Amino acid sequence: MQISRVNKITDYFFNLSSPLGLPEDVAVLFPHQLPEVKKIIKIFFTRYFNDNEQRHFIVGINPGRFGAGVTGINFTAPKQLTENCHIANSFKMQTELSAEFVYEVIDAYGGCEAFYKRFYLASVSPLGFVKNGINLNYYDDVELKEAIKPFAIDNMQKQIKMLQTNRNKCICLGEKNFAFFNDLNNEHHFFKEIIKLPHPRFIMQYKRKTKTEFIQKYLDALAQLGS
Repeated sequence: MQISRVNKITDYFFNLSSPLGLPEDVAVLFPHQLPEVKKIIKIFFTRYFNDNEQRHFIVGINPGRFGAGVTGINFTAPKQLTENCHIANSFKMQTELSAEFVYEVIDAYGGCEAFYKRFYLASVSPLGFVKNGINLNYYDDVELKEAIKPFAIDNMQKQIKMLQTNRNKCICLGEKNFAFFNDLNNEHHFFKEIIKLPHPRFIMQYKRKTKTEFIQKYLDALAQLGS
């Protein structure tokens, strides 16, 4: 019997395991085994990915402790899960800058149903990292960056396969993230072309006054994926 796409996706997330060889002072954000997170993942992917359409990848860095590190859904904090995805949950009603920007783009695109029918929000690392109680991007620690390479490659390959991904073009968010992911792509040929965009957190933290212009840049890039 053929396994449905939703079951493939949920099995993937429920069977994630931590990367090996991490620095001793780095902790992993790993909410995917919690009953509430499992329930949310099932609801989310049943609602938005229960079809056989191809998806284009948008590749972020790694989950943060107020967003996917809580909900298990990339770029989706509890506030967006409730107000944009309309999925009830018992998480503390918090948000994060990246999620706020991404969901403004999603709203500008036409809302969650239209957006998720065509796009999949991924990350170089599907699990997040914390050091001294603060979010840690994988590339900001040399030892961590090296340690996650096999993990990042394996998980990107698994997600591409389970989603019948359109491999012509993808979007990668963030300069340093692009540099790392582009090197991996040159070696493993995930995608034929990678479109680089500024990371949502950078926009919200440093370029908020011109946020509308960046939303349009994102919309233009999303249109390119279909070309």
